[in-house]
Order: sequence, then structure tokens, then C-alpha cells
Amino acid sequence: MVQASVGFHCPDCAHQGRQKVVRGTQLRGGTGVVVTNVLIAINVAVFVYGLGGGLETRNAVTVDGGLFGPAVADGEWYRIVTSGFLHANVIHIGFNCWVLYQLGLLMEPVLGRLRFALVYAVALLSGAFGVLLVDPNALTVGASGAVFGIMGAAVAAMRSRGINPFQTGLGSTIVLNLLITFAIPGISIGGHVGGLIGGFAAGWIFTDAGPRLPDPRLAIAAVTLLGLAVAGGCILIA
Repeated sequence: MVQASVGFHCPDCAHQGRQKVVRGTQLRGGTGVVVTNVLIAINVAVFVYGLGGGLETRNAVTVDGGLFGPAVADGEWYRIVTSGFLHANVIHIGFNCWVLYQLGLLMEPVLGRLRFALVYAVALLSGAFGVLLVDPNALTVGASGAVFGIMGAAVAAMRSRGINPFQTGLGSTIVLNLLITFAIPGISIGGHVGGLIGGFAAGWIFTDAGPRLPDPRLAIAAVTLLGLAVAGGCILIA
């Protein structure tokens, strides 16, 4: 018998009655949001580096790193990546980073750090592909394509678990953001739609097709190949 605060308990009862400390990372799936925080830090650091006299980035930084089809065609292929970490002003970066953090809290614990990073990369590249396909002569910057991609991956994850995204609010959020994308001039339609499709595809591979594969590494390889294919497509159509 084990002495308790009131009387005695048998060993099994005492063991079952012990309190268990549950940490925040366990509630979120155990992985935390390290990749999400790193991505936000990179975006903020790049924005601060490019600050000029006000709360807008210097033209030189945007021009040198933004997505511009003719420049990509001339060999500056790095723009398909760097453009995703540049922002026009503090509202632009603030909104994108806030949404990224909220989605990261949801999706990084579900996918894990490596897979979440791969989904983000594929979405970013897919957003660049959409821009080069729809409006290649516009100088485009922002992480919104990648953020839309995380939304797409969340839809894929919910569908794989039999959850209707419109019952969670995510579906209506995507629809609302798409309406804003098409309604307000100056917002990249190709970037948002391309990122959404790419993120959904990568998320589907990880959450739906992947569990049916004999080796989980095959899903990682498939998403990596998808990202490389999209990057190659960006260079081809530029």
C-alpha cells in the first residue's frame, strides 16, 4: 500500500492517480513551430535590411530581388525565391507574417518541420510560376503565394481526415481572400492561385497519398521533385 494525503492506496491506484504535466508543444503535436518562426524572422530581417526613409523597402532591394519575368529570362533565376521574402511596406509584411504564424500553429505540428518546410518551398515556387504565367512583366514581391499554399495544404490535410474545410472556417477564409485577390487591383492573381494549387498538391502528397506508400521517404522525395519541376517550369516559361 502507498500512503496518500488521505489514507492508503494500492500501488496501481496510486500510479494512475499521479498528475501528469502536459507541455504546450505536446498539445500542438510535439514539434512546435520552429520553421514558422524562422521563416517569419527571415522575412522581417530582409524587410528591415531594405528599409529606406520610411516604412517601405528601398526600390533597389525590390528591383534587384523582385520577381520580373524578363530578368529571370536573362538568367536571374534566383528571383523566383528571393521575391518571396521581399515586401512592399509594413502592412504587407505584417499581414503575411501574421497569417503565416496562425497557419504555422495549425500545420507545422501536423506535418512536422521538414515536410512543412517543403510545402512552403513548393508553394513559394508555385506562386512564382503563377506570376510568370499570368503577369510576367509585373514586378512582384511578397510571401502571400507561399501563405496561400499553406492554406491549400491545410485543406488537403482536412480532407484526408474527412473534415469539411467549410465547417472549420478555413474554406470561407480562402474564398474571401480569393475574392479580394480578384477584386482589388495590384494583387497578384497568379501568385495567390499558383501558391494555393502548389501547396494543396504538396499537402495532398503528404497527408493523403503518402500514408499509402510503402516508405514515408517516398512522399518526401515526391514533393521535392515537385518543387524542382515547378522551379524548372519557372525558368522555362520566363
